Amino acid sequence: MRQRKVKNVEARLAAFSEFSVVDGKKMKGNWKNIFDNDNDIYMELGCGKGQFSLKLAEMHPDRNYIAVEGQDTVLLRALEKAAIAQLPNIKFMQAFVQDVTEYFEEDELAGIYLNFSDPWPKDRHAKRRLTHTKFLKGYATVIKNSGIVEFKTDNDALFEFSIREIKANDYEILEYSRDIHNSAFPSKEITTEYEDKFKEANKNINYVKFVV
Repeated sequence: MRQRKVKNVEARLAAFSEFSVVDGKKMKGNWKNIFDNDNDIYMELGCGKGQFSLKLAEMHPDRNYIAVEGQDTVLLRALEKAAIAQLPNIKFMQAFVQDVTEYFEEDELAGIYLNFSDPWPKDRHAKRRLTHTKFLKGYATVIKNSGIVEFKTDNDALFEFSIREIKANDYEILEYSRDIHNSAFPSKEITTEYEDKFKEANKNINYVKFVV
């Protein structure tokens, strides 16, 4: 979805520097220093306006969260919410991450969340999907043993593709649903802004949680 332009977006983003990381690649191997503790670190890749990660950070003060968003105008909305929440265990980063190993050291994360990623529907763009094997192998490198990936999407074709990729790499599926909001999984309780709209429209949301 095309976002409206925001005047002086760079200056407005800078005003929230307390809650953001300017250059995530420079933090590789040293993310714990930002949080000043040894708690597990989780990342949401494509956090949108921040509702999902902020709720997780509120519910789990014993965990740290990094919320990544590439679009500056969208990230600004997330940072505005972060300023209100004032949670010490979450940071935001502006980036279009193509290779997570450029940002994180081996075993530096405990888990990754992928919510409503771009489906890249054309076959020739399959390698751009965040659940393509090349991305999954990167996640497996930066996530420590028994760490998890959780993936939600409203796009049925993308979900089917993702399940094939997960199985092709022999990752263990822990939870699976083609309609998470009519399931018993606790993961349905924390939603994104987009997800709330889909729920209101009674659109099924696909969900899978797996170990890499």
